[in-house]
Amino acid sequence: MSCFISFGGDATVLLLIEPLRFHVSSMLKSAIMKLSFALILLLAIVQDGHTLFGDFKVSESQADPNAPITFNLVLYTRTGQVVGRQTITNNGRYRFLGVGNGEYFIAVELANEEITRIPIMIQELRKADVRRDIALEWRVDSKRSSATGTVSADTFYDRTPENKARFEKALEAMRRKDHAQAASLLGEIVAADPKDFIAWTELGTVHFRENDFDEAEQAYQRALEAKPAFLLALLNLGKTRIANKKFDGAIETLTQTVRLHPQSADANYFLGEAYLQIKRGSKAVGYLYESLRLDPTGYAEAHLRLAVLYNAAGLKDKAAVEYEEFLKKKPDHPDRKKMEQYIRENKK
Repeated sequence: MSCFISFGGDATVLLLIEPLRFHVSSMLKSAIMKLSFALILLLAIVQDGHTLFGDFKVSESQADPNAPITFNLVLYTRTGQVVGRQTITNNGRYRFLGVGNGEYFIAVELANEEITRIPIMIQELRKADVRRDIALEWRVDSKRSSATGTVSADTFYDRTPENKARFEKALEAMRRKDHAQAASLLGEIVAADPKDFIAWTELGTVHFRENDFDEAEQAYQRALEAKPAFLLALLNLGKTRIANKKFDGAIETLTQTVRLHPQSADANYFLGEAYLQIKRGSKAVGYLYESLRLDPTGYAEAHLRLAVLYNAAGLKDKAAVEYEEFLKKKPDHPDRKKMEQYIRENKK
């Protein structure tokens, strides 16, 4: 006799009960029932997901006094799919609910530009509150305008009063995760002014958050028609194509992005990631190392991608070096002990 028990989604348990040819005591029956119930309960808890939270702090000793006081935190899967997004102030606490086991990264955005990312790995046997504090330092860096708290001139757009009001309402709707209202308002803006490349980019982001990758791609392409070298639209188009498994298209877009913006650590990292997705590790290596050169701490996760690549190629000594370099930058990573064991066993 067989029985299916489903919790929704992909979690389905098949219990097989074979006819018994001998007498089973009531105590054993009770133990079996308790074990089955515990298994069912455990799977249900894990499927519900964990709570990922932490304190967010930015040292402002070198900050511009006119700098924005809010940041956006975006939780992505490794393939670039958005899990959650929220706005936070300095010294605040973020919280993402229903996060399953797996590898993620939290992107920190300032003035609509991504300034860093923090790798997160969650592997819990039961529902848990997983704490990962984020501590950043504001540094003056001429190579990356977003790190100084200033916004590049190409991120401003002169709108009519009507469209300016719509845009502010759209941003507020995005902060509330009211994607339908945001899309409607942004649609009105670009209908009135098709050259508003920022509104097109934000519209693409709204569609991306809804996992509507085809619509997102079209919006980013319209932004690039209006301003072909706009970094944010180029990056987001590349990420969208990765998420939509259009890896050749992603490589084409991100190659153009690296050519136009060679100092973008984001563009180099995601181009390397796109090559990894099509099993062309030899092409990915250079871009991953370049992202590390441009942003050694923000893209420390590139060491992990390189380590996995080297391990698969049988170059375990090189993988051990990458794990070692990663731990120098992220000593509090939850998998530190596993990495240290790998280093001991494989470093020459």
